Amino acid sequence: MGMQQIILLIINVIGGAAVIGSYIFGLGGQSGGANVLWGGVPANIRPLYTVSMILSALGYFAFLYYIFFRLDPAQTSIAGVAGFTLFYVIFFFMLIPSAFWMPLTNLYVTSPGTGIWIWIRVVLALVGLASIALVWALLTLQGKVPGISYWLAVVGSAYFAFHTAILDAVVWAWLFRG
Repeated sequence: MGMQQIILLIINVIGGAAVIGSYIFGLGGQSGGANVLWGGVPANIRPLYTVSMILSALGYFAFLYYIFFRLDPAQTSIAGVAGFTLFYVIFFFMLIPSAFWMPLTNLYVTSPGTGIWIWIRVVLALVGLASIALVWALLTLQGKVPGISYWLAVVGSAYFAFHTAILDAVVWAWLFRG
């Protein structure tokens, strides 16, 4: 693994730990547990979200595998305008804002306010846009290694983007306050 991949690994380890940590502390510190975080989301669609979260996680591992083990950072060009380091920015904006969603939502539950709600929406939008950027980056890769791992990465990133940009940033946000 080269230096660029190690840097991306560090971003994923630190960002992933921040997300998981925010969930552990967020669920433990909220009376009512995870149920409160659903807000007005109807109980009958919550299992669909759970399945979607699992599919999104599988998609995440699929595109991570491809980026770490099938791409040569020195040969990577994204749309002819950026290199492998663009993945740093994309993953940073997928992971770091994700770590703020649960603390902000818990804060909103205990003390609702327009400002907090705007920050929740900004966090969800950033994650969704970064996820869409990842799909774009994978689709416009020059020097990609075609094959099953590439297409699993594309499909996985597309589903991850659907979940974060549509289900989280639009549907959850709309239903939460509904």
